[in-house]
Amino acid sequence: MLRSLACAAALAVPAAAHAQAYKCAVPGAIPAPRPDGPTPQQPRRVLPIGSYTLALTWAPQYCRDSGDRASSAFQCGSGNRFGFTLHGLWPDGRGKDWPQYCAPAAILDTATIRQNLCATPSAQLLQHEYAKHGTCMGVPPRDYFGRATALYAKVRYPDMSALSRRPSLTAGQLAAAIARANRGMTASMMRITATRRGWLDEVWICMDTRLRYTACPAHQGGLTAGAPVKIWRGGRGR
Repeated sequence: MLRSLACAAALAVPAAAHAQAYKCAVPGAIPAPRPDGPTPQQPRRVLPIGSYTLALTWAPQYCRDSGDRASSAFQCGSGNRFGFTLHGLWPDGRGKDWPQYCAPAAILDTATIRQNLCATPSAQLLQHEYAKHGTCMGVPPRDYFGRATALYAKVRYPDMSALSRRPSLTAGQLAAAIARANRGMTASMMRITATRRGWLDEVWICMDTRLRYTACPAHQGGLTAGAPVKIWRGGRGR
């Protein structure tokens, strides 16, 4: 069954506006994820929610780094092809600490995984995101993923291929290009993260408690505006 986020309705807008799932076929059988919960390194932390982060992963770089691991086969093989994928919707705190693993999470049912696999192409990551972040929002999985995927689907992107060929691209220039593609967004409302070698890893979009774009707090992290960033397009020699 083909479930592409670049659906028929999207054909009326420029291809550059969509860098999500270029091609995504959900398999007939989906293995159940493992339980996910707090650890001594990642403890349960119940705190008031002060804002949110919508985290988007640049899939070509993820696949470049993941190699041939079985856990990444769906996203990086099987004929599927992704641009930005949805890492998750993260509740933030009112300071530097954030809530996490607020309540035990049951194993996600197959229907929920199937409905969201073309946005977040890993059953285990879906399990992790709900356990760590969704439980702190006090909503069931259907509502958590519904909110996250709706926000993800709204985001539009510049021509990532053209940007990847721009010499001396900076994080600030990339953020500004994404902001120009989205009404109500400015470069100050997102953070760009990169690998140790300077390749684009993720884009974090900051939101207020009403899930509207807002300026990121100073402690949010990410690259400085002037930091160089490279974009991997996928394939060899790119």
